[in-house]
Amino acid sequence: MTEQEKINADVQMKLAMQDAKFAVFMQELQQQREDIREIRQDMKAMQANLDAKIDSMGKHVRNLSITAMAAVGGMFVAVGAMVATVIYTILKS
Repeated sequence: MTEQEKINADVQMKLAMQDAKFAVFMQELQQQREDIREIRQDMKAMQANLDAKIDSMGKHVRNLSITAMAAVGGMFVAVGAMVATVIYTILKS
């Protein structure tokens, strides 16, 4: 075997090793893409779940606000009734 043939054989062996390494790298890259895709799907599901919870909380806050306004209105009516009673009692006397 001549010197050039040895060099060619060595280069071909190194090229084959590089091809194998590149193939492994591409497989790993594809796996990473699939993992990222799964993570994105999970994140979308989590976001939808959070959106639903926020909507539910908004409904509760709205209901509590309406209840608070009704309670304040009731207090005004009660205070008004007490003032009317006091005025009526003073005028009747």
